Amino acid sequence: MDVMIVDDEPAARRILRGCCAAEPDLDVVGEYADAQDALAAIRRRVPHLLFLDIQMNTMSGMQLARSLDPGVLPLIVFVTAYDRYALEAFDVSAVDYLLKPFDEERFRAMLTRVRYRYGAESVVDRQAALETLITQLERTARSAAEARPRLLADAGGCMQMVDVAQIEVVEADRNYVTLRVGKDAFHARSTLQQAEDAMRSQPMLRVSRSCLVNVNHVREVNRTPRGDFILVLAGGATVTSSEGYRDKVRAHFERLKI
Repeated sequence: MDVMIVDDEPAARRILRGCCAAEPDLDVVGEYADAQDALAAIRRRVPHLLFLDIQMNTMSGMQLARSLDPGVLPLIVFVTAYDRYALEAFDVSAVDYLLKPFDEERFRAMLTRVRYRYGAESVVDRQAALETLITQLERTARSAAEARPRLLADAGGCMQMVDVAQIEVVEADRNYVTLRVGKDAFHARSTLQQAEDAMRSQPMLRVSRSCLVNVNHVREVNRTPRGDFILVLAGGATVTSSEGYRDKVRAHFERLKI
């Protein structure tokens, strides 16, 4: 299969290129950092398989996909760092995806599905699956925009309204969660998952099984000798990532480098 890679991150393109090179039936015929350049190349020569980053600077992967000729639509694998809410959209469609960061095992599992689709799926099937995905992602985006802007929490026996954009850290404590806003702490009878759902309008990063961090409030990032991350928040609090979440945290901050 002829393959094109479209991703504005050099490291992501390098990893995809390496994974493809290990597969004898994949031939990388194009690699692009700019979505407009990629679109022009695809129109000149439609690949069998397209690895397409969703989040790019000049044009999103979804916009590029919408611009393709539906009559000669390639197989598309979206490469994404989206959180689980957006991934629910992929679960109800027939479009494959790779969640950053991914390893060779995940790549090969995805490729098994792609090879099956290559032989069994028509262009009409691909177009229908793509439209389903885009509709679901748009619905997810609207749902996120409608997330609650304020939460009711307890502070020393007094119930207070807390602006979710000001919450720096959410920590689980048995049947409760602690919401940290600067030097203040508020408590709510909730699970960490429920708190994450309520705060989906914010860029929340899970750094351990019991802790979520609002990335907007991270002011400093350090490493421990064993490689875990120490995050210093705007209000002065510090949290440390656990070993199980180390790779996810590292991948998130790698994407923020310039």
